[in-house]
Parts: sequence; structure tokens; C-alpha cells
Amino acid sequence: MKKDNGKVLVTDGVHPVMLEGLESLGFSYEYRPEITLEEVHGIISTYSGLVVNSKIIADQSLFDKANQLKFIARLGSGMEIIDQDYARQKGIHVINSPQGNRNAVAEHALGMLLALANKLIQADKEVRDLHWDREKNRGFELQGKTIGLVGFGHTGSTFGKKLAGLEMNVLAYDKYKSDYTHPFPHIQESTLDEIRSKADIISFHLPLNRETRHMVNEEFIHKCKREWILINTSRGGIVHTEEILKALESGYLKGACLDVFENEKPHTFSEDEQQLYSKLYRMNNVILTPHVAGWTQESKYKLSKVILDRLQQLF
Repeated sequence: MKKDNGKVLVTDGVHPVMLEGLESLGFSYEYRPEITLEEVHGIISTYSGLVVNSKIIADQSLFDKANQLKFIARLGSGMEIIDQDYARQKGIHVINSPQGNRNAVAEHALGMLLALANKLIQADKEVRDLHWDREKNRGFELQGKTIGLVGFGHTGSTFGKKLAGLEMNVLAYDKYKSDYTHPFPHIQESTLDEIRSKADIISFHLPLNRETRHMVNEEFIHKCKREWILINTSRGGIVHTEEILKALESGYLKGACLDVFENEKPHTFSEDEQQLYSKLYRMNNVILTPHVAGWTQESKYKLSKVILDRLQQLF
């Protein structure tokens, strides 16, 4: 007799392996990648599983309506959208899949850094516009530069691994770990103060929480050496956008690679935000992408597979 574990609501685009896997584990599913948060609130009481990405905020109000829910699975790593403590109080398993897109994020961070160093975006546009200015597009090399990795979890360590062949000085800091660089002989375990005093480039690989929100503010920026480069592929709220803009304008920050932003919905920009982001968007020393660092063909499969493997252990 086929096992019946109930019905799963899948609220974002997933690889077909996810849907096939749910059926093999005894779940039926409803695949609604365009569903809104309001619609989820209206129907969640009938589901035993919920698969979410970033648009579904799973707070107490949602869990109070989810009286049949056995699990919630997050495609990716960011858990700030889920009230984990309350979910567990209600006996709901909380799953995420940071292993699924860590390689994609690491490759993207490296790609952004290389694009910035070599002025690839600017140079590409100028060539297409029939402008040929070699001196203006003279870049800089990464060899011999010092890069600091703040956060050495799944993505931080994978990015660090990618840096092995670039002949850079790689420093790593993780507040909650020690003796973690043994598998990476090219990486030196460091402190945040040492990174700020030595690093030409600092890359952030942190969750967003009360401790990390606006971590990169005016005080942090000016504790770093002059003309450093910021990479953020983790969460937009880690940086104070207005204060990094000022540092970019003054030259204290040499450049920035930003895949994530404090407000990722341009249609909701306030007047102040419109002015702020329009200034940022006009800068040639900034590389911008729309929160796609972990968004590859391969990661779409891996994210689903990691969640399925976790569900198989539970059910």
C-alpha cells in the first residue's frame, strides 16, 4: 500500500526532481510558483508540507494557521524569513539547503570581483558604443592582494576554496568557529580587526539577524584600510546602503560587488530610495546583479535534491 504523508504546497519554481521525489516519498503536491503570501495564508491549513523561497514569510501568524504542517523547507540558506523557534515549538521540522547553491554563489562572487578588477562591464559597453579607450579601462590584478572572508560557513568556505590558485593572501573570520582552516592551507584564520586593517577586499558570507543587520556601516567602513572593495552576496541588510554610497563617493571604498540589497523590489522604492539607488546604479566602480548569485541551472537541481535527501531521512 502506498504511503500517504499528506499534501505539500510548493510556492516557488523548483527542478522537476523535487516534484518527482515528493511523490516517491508518499506526498502529493500542489505546484504554485506564482502564489502570493496572502493566498498561502488562506489555504495553508490543508497542507502537511511547505516549500518556500524568499517571498513567503513564515511567521507565527502563518504557523498558527498551519495546523497540519509537518515540515517547512527553504530553497537556499537564508532563514530570516522563518520563525524557526516557533515552528519547532509546534513540532514542525525546519529544513534548508545551503549546500545546494554554495558553489554557484562562490563562482558568482569571483566573477563579480574579476569583472570589477578588469572593468569588464564598462569596457564592454564602450566597445559596443564604438569607443576605444584602453588607458581608461586599465584594471588591477588580484595576485598579491589580501582578501578577507567574513563568515566561513557553506558559501564562505567554498569561495575561499575558489581563491586557491589566485596567489592572494586569504584571511578568514568566523565568530562561531575556531581551527577551521585545516583543509585550506592557503587560508589563514584571522580576526575581524586584522581583516579590517589588512584586507584590500572583504567578502561577506553571513546570515541576516539582529547581530549582523547594518554591520557594514560608517564605523565599520572607516575601521578598514582606505580604498578597500566590498563584496556582498549574502543579504542586503548586512550593509547600510546610504553609508556605503557615501564611502564610494568619497573614495574610501574603492568599489563594490553587490548581488543583494536592502530593498530588492524597485517598484516599492520610496522617494529617498529612488535617489539613493539611482546614484548607486550610475557608478562605474560598482558591479550589480539582482540576487542571482545562487541562481544557476545546476543549483536549481541541487537545492531540490538536498531538500529531498533531508525529507527522506525524516519520512
